[in-house]
Amino acid sequence: MPELRENEQKTLLALQKLKGRAPVDQIIDASGLAHAAVMRAALTLTEKKLTTTHETKQTLIQLNEEGRTYAETGLPERLLLSALVKLGGEAQVNSAVEEAGLEKRFLSVALGWLNRKGWATIQKGVLKSLKEPQLGEDEKLIRLLSEKGSVTVEGLNPKMQAAVAVLKGRKLVDTEEKTLRELELTSNGLSLVKKGIEVNEEVSQLTPELIRTGNWRKVKLRRFNVEAPGPEALLGKLHPAQQIIQHIREIFLEMGFTEIRGSIVQTAFWNFDALFQPQDHPARDVVDTFYLSHPEKGMLPEKDAVEAVAATHENGWTTGSRGWEYAWSPEEAKRLVLRTHTTAETIHYLSEHKEPPVKVFSVDRVYRNEKLDYKHLAEFHQIEGIVMDKKVTLRDLMGTLTEFYNKLGLEKVQFWPSYFPYTEPSMQSTVYVPELKTWVELCGMGIFRPEVLAPFGVKHPVLAWGGGLERLILLKLGIEDIRLLYKNDLGWIRRTPVCQR
Repeated sequence: MPELRENEQKTLLALQKLKGRAPVDQIIDASGLAHAAVMRAALTLTEKKLTTTHETKQTLIQLNEEGRTYAETGLPERLLLSALVKLGGEAQVNSAVEEAGLEKRFLSVALGWLNRKGWATIQKGVLKSLKEPQLGEDEKLIRLLSEKGSVTVEGLNPKMQAAVAVLKGRKLVDTEEKTLRELELTSNGLSLVKKGIEVNEEVSQLTPELIRTGNWRKVKLRRFNVEAPGPEALLGKLHPAQQIIQHIREIFLEMGFTEIRGSIVQTAFWNFDALFQPQDHPARDVVDTFYLSHPEKGMLPEKDAVEAVAATHENGWTTGSRGWEYAWSPEEAKRLVLRTHTTAETIHYLSEHKEPPVKVFSVDRVYRNEKLDYKHLAEFHQIEGIVMDKKVTLRDLMGTLTEFYNKLGLEKVQFWPSYFPYTEPSMQSTVYVPELKTWVELCGMGIFRPEVLAPFGVKHPVLAWGGGLERLILLKLGIEDIRLLYKNDLGWIRRTPVCQR
């Protein structure tokens, strides 16, 4: 005799009471078990060849809101025909509609079905009834659904099944596909229940009371199959991209950095001018930058900083540079933009924190007027940071980013000379991705130029880096199309593991 668990024993006994075969719902009532418990028992009993499972597809049909309205008032064609009969069998359409109390929006429906069913004719605006028939199959089905709530299509006679198609065409009913499962005792199962089954109560939880009293020795502990598939749990969780962003924040915080955030709307002064980007630079054109139309302009900071930035642009001021040698415009600097990089917040923060040490980072959204494709978005995240301290060097910056990438699981890091407008010297960081078997550029880096620092009174070296975060996210998630991150594809989100570390 195979070893049976409590729920399996109860399921077999319920089937015995139900003459060897019954739907799951009846087994639930007879056994007193929950639906999930019966289905788990059925799975095990089938594996032990004590029961078989029969599945039958069924279509459940019920009235929708409009259908329930017709169940109370009658179909529009029936209302119009009844009114026509009261008027002597012939009348103007408007008179029949008024007599029926029919809303005008149902008139075309009523006339169409009167003609289709052969109940009346219409000529030159005059309705003439041909007969007033008994209830049609469609009306009988509406009445049946109104009384019972729902029925299975397969249980209806052929005429009623034809009426189902009519009501579906008129969009008066909703249908739902269901699977009816029945359990049946096999010959082995039948022999077993005939021998007699004694239900042994099982304990599913080892409580402190059982341990303290020693009663755990007397009870039968339920065995659990930890390899059995459980029900799918669609639990809420952070978006995969947000999981990685949160992990990046934790890494920087562990490394002693402070996070800063700011407004997505910035003046061109902080977004461009403070970073020594000339006012005729192509990146400041509307083709690359989103400018606000209302309000169009914002406020500039204190006069001394503005004048120092203006002088630096025009002639280099005290930096030893020649500047850009043009007439700097404060009105252009006042224009409001959606920030094109989070460096606008970084330089703003640096202007208010001039004494070392300063170690800050930001992970935030930026906006650029990009053509959307599989690797470009108009709205994306940028990750960046700065370190300001006495006598820090480019080697310190390389070490900081190497440590950061190592904590992300990217062990091979290289740096290449590069050029960026507001850092000198400048470099590009690249990491080796084993899955792609290639090196990938991730962010630009360097030391802020004197033309960036001097106008704000910063006298110590500032190490800076920044780059788009989405490329890093794509690498971590193993996807190729950046647009997938923002499609809200629930299937992909559910399939992606919670931990991406």
